[in-house]
Amino acid sequence: MLRGHRRAARLTLEQLAEASGVSVRTLSDMERGRSKGPQHRTVTALADTLALDGDARSRLLELARDGRLGARWNRPAGGLHDLPRAVEDFTGRSEELIWMSDLVYSESSPGVGVVGLITGSAGLGKTTLAVRAAHALLPSFPDGAVFLDLFGISQRPLPVPDALRALLRTLGVPDRRIPPGTGERASLYRSLTRDRRMLVILDNAGSEEQVRPLLPGGGASRALVTTRRLLAGLEGVRRLALGPLGLTESTHLLAGILNGRAVDDAALTSLAERCGGLPLALRIIGNRLLSRPGWDAAELAARLAAEGDRLDQFRAGDLRIAGAFMMSYEQLAPSAQQVFRSLASVPGPDFDAALASVAGGLPLGDAWAALDDLVDLGLLQDGAAGRYQFHDLVRLFARDRLQAEEGDDAAAVPERVTSWLLRMATAAGRWFEPGYGRPDPVFPTLGGAEEAEEWLRANVENWLGALRSGTAAKKYSLVLDCAESMHWFSDRWAHAPHWREVFSLGADAAVALADTAQQATQLNYLAWVNWVPPSDPEAMLRCTAKALELAELSGATTQIAAAHDYTSRALLALERPDEAAASAAVAAEIFRAAGDIDAYVQALSQVGHCRRKEGRLAAALQQYRWTLELIDDEGAGMTPTIAAQCRPYALMRIGQCLAGRDRHAEAVAALIEAVELMDALQPNFRQAEALETLGALLDDDGHRYYRRAAQAYREIGDEAASLRCEAAT
Repeated sequence: MLRGHRRAARLTLEQLAEASGVSVRTLSDMERGRSKGPQHRTVTALADTLALDGDARSRLLELARDGRLGARWNRPAGGLHDLPRAVEDFTGRSEELIWMSDLVYSESSPGVGVVGLITGSAGLGKTTLAVRAAHALLPSFPDGAVFLDLFGISQRPLPVPDALRALLRTLGVPDRRIPPGTGERASLYRSLTRDRRMLVILDNAGSEEQVRPLLPGGGASRALVTTRRLLAGLEGVRRLALGPLGLTESTHLLAGILNGRAVDDAALTSLAERCGGLPLALRIIGNRLLSRPGWDAAELAARLAAEGDRLDQFRAGDLRIAGAFMMSYEQLAPSAQQVFRSLASVPGPDFDAALASVAGGLPLGDAWAALDDLVDLGLLQDGAAGRYQFHDLVRLFARDRLQAEEGDDAAAVPERVTSWLLRMATAAGRWFEPGYGRPDPVFPTLGGAEEAEEWLRANVENWLGALRSGTAAKKYSLVLDCAESMHWFSDRWAHAPHWREVFSLGADAAVALADTAQQATQLNYLAWVNWVPPSDPEAMLRCTAKALELAELSGATTQIAAAHDYTSRALLALERPDEAAASAAVAAEIFRAAGDIDAYVQALSQVGHCRRKEGRLAAALQQYRWTLELIDDEGAGMTPTIAAQCRPYALMRIGQCLAGRDRHAEAVAALIEAVELMDALQPNFRQAEALETLGALLDDDGHRYYRRAAQAYREIGDEAASLRCEAAT
C-alpha cells in the first residue's frame, strides 16, 4: 500500500525520505515487508507527506498498528528468558537434574503435554532446583522459558484467569486480544505453546484446579510445576518427590554459601546436621555467618544443639524457616492444625494414626483425614506400615505452635499422650504374662499376642519415652505397672538395648511408692538384664543380694525364689557350678511350693545347666528331659505361651548333651527341631548357640548352619561370635 501511494504521488524513495524525514532504509524495509509494524509517528509523517486523508489515511495507519501488534504477538519466543536469578552455590541434586534433563527428551501421547511435577515440603529448594534446571536446559528450548509464581501456598493464590492473562501477556498477546473467558484464554494459551518449543515453570502451585488450565497441550513445549502439595489428582504427569540433602551434600552447600570463609570442619558438620538437609535452613545459617564476620561457627553450632531456641536461630533478614512452615500450616483446617501441634508431644520419632488420634483428641477417622492433609502439605512424612514422622525442624515448629496456641492448656496434651502410651504398653505386655493374656477392653485393637508384640516393637521409642516422662511427672503407679508387664515379653527380645532403663525406672517407681516387694521384683529383672550376654555376673549378684533382702523383708516368696534363681545363673557364669546348683535347687523348691509351674520348670533347667557345666552329662540330660516332659504335659499347668517358649530351649540343651555323649544322630534331630521352633522367635543368643552346635556336628551341611549362626550373632550384636562362626565356614 505504501509503495502504491508513493508511485501515485510520482515520488522516488529518496524524494519521499527527504520530504517526510524518514530514512530511505526504513522506507525500503517497509515496502519490502521487512518492517511490518512501523512506529505510529513514522506512518503519520508519511501520510502527511503523501497528503492522505479519509479511508486511505485510516487504512494505512490501521495496517501499521496491526503490524505492530502482530509483530509483538508472533515475535520469536527466544527472547522470553524471564527466569529468576539462579544461585551460584547450587550443590548436589545430580539425580534430580538428570531426571529433569530426561524430561526434555521424553515423548508423550498425541495431545498430551509433557509435565514434570516437583513436590516436597517447605525449605527443600524446589524453586531453586527448577530454576537451576531451566537455566541449564535453555539451549534445548529455542523459543525460551516462562516463569510464573502461582502463590498457591498463601492466603491469596493467583486466580486461574489472572494466571492465564499473565502467561498470554508474556507470550506477546496484547490485553485487547486476550479473551474474557477462562476457557477461551486457556485455549489460546495452548494454541500458542503447541507450535513452540518452550519451557513453562509454574512455581508454588496450590491445587490441581489451579494448575490444570495452565499446562501446555501436546507439542514440544514442556512444563515444570513445583508444589508443596502432592497434587495426587493430576493425571499424566511425571513426578519427582524431593527429599532432604544428605549430610555430605549439606556440608558442601554450606561451605559454598560461606564462600571460602574458614570454618572448622567439626563445626561445619555440626551446623549441617542441625539443618536436617533443608537447603533453606542451610542458606539461613550460612548467610548469618557471612553477615557477621565476628561470629564463631562452633558457638552457633552449640546454640543450635539446644532444642529450646533452635528454631529461633534459623532466621536471616527476611528469611525465616518458621515462616516457610507457617505458610503450610495456615493451609490446614482447624482440626488438622490441632493434630499437627499436638503431635509434637509424641516422644518417639514416629507414630501411627491411633496415637495421632489420642494426641489430637479426635476420633480415629478424623485423625486419618488430618494426617492425609499433613502429608499432602509436606508437614509430615509417611512411611511403611502406616507410620508417620516429622522432620526435626518441623517438629520444633509444631511444638512452638502448641505453646503459642494452647497456652496454659498445652501441658494437657503430653500428659494425655504419656498416660495412653503407658496403659497401651502395659496392656500389650500382659499378653505374655502368665495369669493375664486377656485383652484390655480399653485397647480392643490388640487382638492377640502377635498384634501386641508388633505394637511393642514398632512403638518402643514412644512407650520408652512415656516411661521417662511418666517418671518425671510422678506417675509412679503407671510407670511401675508398665515395667512389670514387660517381664515375660522381654525374654522374646532379650538383646534389645532398653531393658536396663525400663527396669531401672520400674525400680525407682517402686522406691517412690515405698513398695519393697516390687522393688525386689524390678531388681531381679535387672539381674536378668545383666545375665543376657555379654553378661556381668558381679552386677547380677549385687542386684540379687538387694532383691533377696527386700523380698524377705516384704515376704514376697516368689521374689525370694527369683533372687536365688538369678544368683544361680551368676554363680554359674563365675565357674562356681556347685554353689549355682544349690541356689537353683532352692529356687525350684520355692517355686514348686508356691505353685508357679512356669518358674519351677525354668529353675529345673538351671539345675541341668549346672550339671552340664560340671561335666555330668547323664544327670544334665535327665534333668532336661524331665523339664521337657513337664513342658509337653498339658495337665502340668504351664502357661501355653511360656511352654512354647521353653520347649525349643529344652530341646537345644538335650541336643547338646547328646552330642557330648557322641549320640550325634539323636543330637542333630533334637537341635534341628529346636532351631525350627526358634525361627518363630526373634534371633537371640540361644538360637545362635543352637545353630553353631549344628554347624559343628554336621559335615556336609555344617557350613550352612555356621553361616546362619554368624548372622544370628551379628543381629544380637555379638561380633566376636559372628566372626568365629564365619571362620568355621
